[in-house]
Amino acid sequence: MSKDDLVSKVATRVGFAVDWTDQAGEQQTVAPDALRRLLDAMDLPCGTDADAQDSLNRLDQIDRTPEPLVTAPVGQSFALKARPNAPARFVREDGATFDLTLGEAPGGLALMRPVLEPGYHRLEVGDQVVTIAAAPTCGRSILDAGGGRRMWGVAAQVYGLPRRGDGGIGDMGGVAALADTLGRAGADALALSPLHAGFSADPHHFGPYSPSSRLFLNPLNADPEFLFGEDRVAEAIEASGVGDTRRAGEGAGLIDWPTAAAAKLATLRTLFESFRAFDQAQQPGGRLALDFAAFRKEGGELLEQHARFEALHAERFGADPSQWDWRSWPEPLRDPDSPEVAAFAARAAGEVDFHSFMQWIADRSLAAAQKAARDSGMSIGLISDLAVGMDAGGSHAWSRHRDVLVGLSVGSPPDLFNPNGQSWGLATFSPLALRATGFAPFLATLRACMRHAGGVRIDHVMGLTRLWMAPDGARATEGAYLSLPLDDMLRLIALESHRHGAVVVGEDLGTVPEGFRERLAEAGVAGMRVLQFERDERRFFAPSAYPPEALAMSTTHDLPTTAGWWSGADIKLKASIPGDQFGDDEAGAAAQRATDRPLLWATFREAGAAEGEPPAPDDTGPVVDAAIRFLSATPSRLVLLPLEDALGQTEQPNLPGTLDEHPNWRRRLPAPAPQLLAEPDAAGRLSALDRRRSS
Repeated sequence: MSKDDLVSKVATRVGFAVDWTDQAGEQQTVAPDALRRLLDAMDLPCGTDADAQDSLNRLDQIDRTPEPLVTAPVGQSFALKARPNAPARFVREDGATFDLTLGEAPGGLALMRPVLEPGYHRLEVGDQVVTIAAAPTCGRSILDAGGGRRMWGVAAQVYGLPRRGDGGIGDMGGVAALADTLGRAGADALALSPLHAGFSADPHHFGPYSPSSRLFLNPLNADPEFLFGEDRVAEAIEASGVGDTRRAGEGAGLIDWPTAAAAKLATLRTLFESFRAFDQAQQPGGRLALDFAAFRKEGGELLEQHARFEALHAERFGADPSQWDWRSWPEPLRDPDSPEVAAFAARAAGEVDFHSFMQWIADRSLAAAQKAARDSGMSIGLISDLAVGMDAGGSHAWSRHRDVLVGLSVGSPPDLFNPNGQSWGLATFSPLALRATGFAPFLATLRACMRHAGGVRIDHVMGLTRLWMAPDGARATEGAYLSLPLDDMLRLIALESHRHGAVVVGEDLGTVPEGFRERLAEAGVAGMRVLQFERDERRFFAPSAYPPEALAMSTTHDLPTTAGWWSGADIKLKASIPGDQFGDDEAGAAAQRATDRPLLWATFREAGAAEGEPPAPDDTGPVVDAAIRFLSATPSRLVLLPLEDALGQTEQPNLPGTLDEHPNWRRRLPAPAPQLLAEPDAAGRLSALDRRRSS
């Protein structure tokens, strides 16, 4: 076997696709040197034949090692790495105990009898202890949530929801107010932009899809009034001296993230000092102090390490901007378990406490917003958004770097639209670490997103089966597809969905492997159908083409709003930005849009959602109304209307491929959402959606 063949063997064993098919149907092969770089990042060096053989031996050892957690469908026998025909003890999650004898499965594996109850059970085989994650056939589906009826909801960008006193960045107070308004109008769901923790020391890094950690929340979205009341928060604002700054931010159309974040953090810090001096000083502790202590105890080591990272990151980055990434810190500080980090935490105990305090407020205010949503009559309530990865320089990668593929970036391969491919600068879980840890990081992430939500949307759900990974600093073309344990992850999603009573939606837009959507549906994960994509070259698809089990939407945060698409505002916007990242020239894109408008209007007319001739490009209101009536007529059990479309807005929240050229993730609504939705056009659109509940 040649050296390159040995490298390919290691890569294949660990899950990299050495050969793959591109979007044009052409066969591609990953170069051996590219595979070596990818494997180096997984701590499987293949620089020499001896290195490659050692890596193969390590994989052999991993394959022989019993896994700490095994997933299995409820009611089906399954194989596991244990001694066949051995006596065993099965301890059900409720404590009931059963003695049994394992059977024999092919490949020298043991065969376990079917488990009939969903849950996390324990199997003891001699000294070996295995957690059995027995998953229901599927999790809580949209059909389950609505009791069979057709539902609707709204999707909103949290940061852009203004309310009096939010300081210039939308928060859970605005979410609660919007949820209450929508629920009383008949909505069953409010989908939110990601709430993951960012970098409090660097508010320039505010993109919601590149978080520091998906296990914790962004305190800038927290509303401390839920815990401390309006008067006490107002006192903190006054004492912090940031009242004028906060009021200026509340009146702005675009968020000034550094300025608004500094004012919000100053307010939270003053509240923290007041909390320490008053609430925690009481003997015995007051209600808030006891609740904070319970939150910290529940958060355990993960919360403590996140708080330590935030405090340490603020100190290192604040003193030296070149130390933004923890991988540039002195070696001892890169290890969260080192004596040096423990010494820092002791020296900076107040700062560590402060970051735990902010997580407490964020957690409790999100819980309050979900309660408001359910109290308003929503059957689902809030739907959280799970980003596809995390920043490799952030909290999760620092505190659990063995769980994460630090050194590799998630992206996409070269295709017709991006001949150079894309690298998103995000890290993801190591499939080897997932199995070695009993999927602990994946489960913690799922639970964090379902903790105070009635549903979760998984961004780029294709990442459950494979992700395009490229080494940091390399071109995206030097990457490869890495497979992940889809069956195990889908079973765990179904089990956690069942336990939390949360629906799960998978963002499955674009090209996916054959049969993948069917696999999702079997697990109870709803796909997505977006009006702008549901078409071929000749027509847009009729309402009947939308599957009942899929979520239907008019657009997404990365696409033009319906008004923007009809008017061609997105074409003009892209043409105004230097570079060729958008492909088509303005004239060609405008000509194509001129062809597409009558096709879309014809589909609306055939569906009974519109009549007459297509409106002029600048007459967008009737088109938005028709799009909503069209979606309302689909069999989809849940329609989500982006708030921008409910309000007939032209500007989209994010324009992929841009940084400062477009105000991504910065737009604020011109008034509180409940006020805007009470205006005749918006109220009429919600009424049109609500009529689907009784049809």
